[in-house]
Amino acid sequence: MRYLLSDGRYIGQGTAFTFNDIQYPANWFDLATAEDMTSIGAKSVTYTNERANDRFYTVTESVNGTQVTYINTPKDLPTLITSLVDQLTATAFSILSPSDWMAVKAFETGTKMADPWNTWRSAIRTQAGTQRTAIQACTTVDQLAALPPVQWANDPNYVLTQKA
Repeated sequence: MRYLLSDGRYIGQGTAFTFNDIQYPANWFDLATAEDMTSIGAKSVTYTNERANDRFYTVTESVNGTQVTYINTPKDLPTLITSLVDQLTATAFSILSPSDWMAVKAFETGTKMADPWNTWRSAIRTQAGTQRTAIQACTTVDQLAALPPVQWANDPNYVLTQKA
């Protein structure tokens, strides 16, 4: 939340400020009454739309008095797709990496990897492939931004911890 002071300055909630030679603490807007706000001419700023995710959009603001409009400009789609696929690949690699020794051992010794681990590793690769396909199928930044994140499969040693 931001506030417009009578001197034309915009102050963000949680920001200390000085007004008429008086210093106000960072939590002043949290504690101020309506009378306190009126006494310094502070008015709440209204946002006319939602701020888009900075990962997918360049966001700027257009300010008109106490109204702020976010201007959400989509970033370059091919660049975003390449970046997301690269991140996906790196994540899958980092998930699989700790168990790579099992695959190497099975290959080198001609033995079979334990089924639960083999199944899990296959699931990770499948999840990565499915997400890669979904990312590459997007034709707009809005579609890309709306993709749900991968809920990676838990490895066979995973133990769910209960919260107290």
